[in-house]
Amino acid sequence: MKPEEIRLGDWMRVLFGESPPAFFVELIIRTVFLFVLLLLSMRLLGPRMAGQISRLEKIALFSLAAAIGVPLQAPDRGLLPAMVIALVVVVVGRVVAAWAYKSPKAEAALQDEAASLVSNGIINIDRMKKTRISREKLFSQLRAEGLRHLGQVERLYFEAGGDFTVRLMEPCKPGLSILPEFDKDLISEQEFKDEEQLCARCGRKRTQQARNNEKCENCGEKIWVSAMI
Repeated sequence: MKPEEIRLGDWMRVLFGESPPAFFVELIIRTVFLFVLLLLSMRLLGPRMAGQISRLEKIALFSLAAAIGVPLQAPDRGLLPAMVIALVVVVVGRVVAAWAYKSPKAEAALQDEAASLVSNGIINIDRMKKTRISREKLFSQLRAEGLRHLGQVERLYFEAGGDFTVRLMEPCKPGLSILPEFDKDLISEQEFKDEEQLCARCGRKRTQQARNNEKCENCGEKIWVSAMI
């Protein structure tokens, strides 16, 4: 469309564009057809598409969405290309899923592996770097579980699908506070064990060797804080 053809008061163009009126009747048919095509494609890709989806299934879903977008809006585009794309996505998705099922290495390469970010109240710094999860993200997830400090956590897994799984410590032990530093009032209400010093970065207990070297043996941090009870 040429610049001189664009007029702010041209509501017919704003609402209907350049599509002929008959296309809107056809649009209803196209929408119903592509809706059914998308539904069948997701059904063929497996039941996980209806729940929490993996990286591969997200790619398949985005591909299907891109395939149906153009035929819905362009009257000069047919439905057959969308059908071909949907068929290819379904076939490739099922082949890759079968390959991942048969080969644990392929599954790990395609969908990642679960990682233990916290073990016995101590943050695994190397795993945090590998998964690119920040401490604040980690702490916010634990706070969402109703926890106050790392001593309440036996294991925190970062699943391959992007979810977090928490296993609580029973009984819990003193640990590094995960409360927001800006919430001074809430922190002042908590009890701390001053004689037990923890690494401010990973939560590891300060040993005699760490007292001599001043550095945490786990992450090299030099700042120590009191454990929360």
